[in-house]
Amino acid sequence: MRVIILTIFGFLFLTLGFIGVFLPILPTTPFVLLGAACLSGTPKLRARVLQVSFFREYLESYQKGSGLPRKTVIKSLISLWGMLILTMVLTKQLWLSLLLILIGGCVTLHILWIAKPKGERKK
Repeated sequence: MRVIILTIFGFLFLTLGFIGVFLPILPTTPFVLLGAACLSGTPKLRARVLQVSFFREYLESYQKGSGLPRKTVIKSLISLWGMLILTMVLTKQLWLSLLLILIGGCVTLHILWIAKPKGERKK
């Protein structure tokens, strides 16, 4: 029963991680890592998930401590700011725009921090 529940949560977290690529408010990397951890009780299923290059890239980078590839960082930042700017233009609310700029700045710093290899990160 425990394996079934963890498998369900694993797929839920992987789905949220995938959606996070397109919806900047959801953090992709933590959800992908959590989803993979939930699937560790089913090695065959986890191996199948790792065959998907999108998930494999995140997991291998994390396990090696090598940070995120530059291509991933650039795509993440373009997606983040593109969606935030689109939301600001569509809503035309000053307070919301300021809030989104603050959130976008924090998320940008987080992405740049996790993009660095483990040895280069300063706490």
